[in-house]
Amino acid sequence: QVQLVESGGGLVQAGDSLRLSCAASGRTFSISSMGWFRQAPGKERVIVARISYIGGNTYYADSVKGRFTISRDNAKNTLYLQMNSLKPEDTAVYYCAASLGGGPYEYWGQGTQVTVSS
Repeated sequence: QVQLVESGGGLVQAGDSLRLSCAASGRTFSISSMGWFRQAPGKERVIVARISYIGGNTYYADSVKGRFTISRDNAKNTLYLQMNSLKPEDTAVYYCAASLGGGPYEYWGQGTQVTVSS
């Protein structure tokens, strides 16, 4: 089992920055990949970015490329999402998720709200 706790959400204005954190505990030694997802009101949950725990390979959704940066501190078992140049369309609940041994993302945090006003 892996437990994930997000923090760092809030209300900001367009153009501002926020950094989300996700603290992992439990079977962290088995984590192969972690990702950030978001779900806007009335929409499906979609991936924002992901990073492999070994090698640090990253993937970004086109909508956030060049503005968001995913990173992880393996020693602290913490995942980050640095969000710059925020737009109102970035407003959503952001979730972190973990994959063990190359499987699907089966462990999820409780989510943190990000609201960007215009």
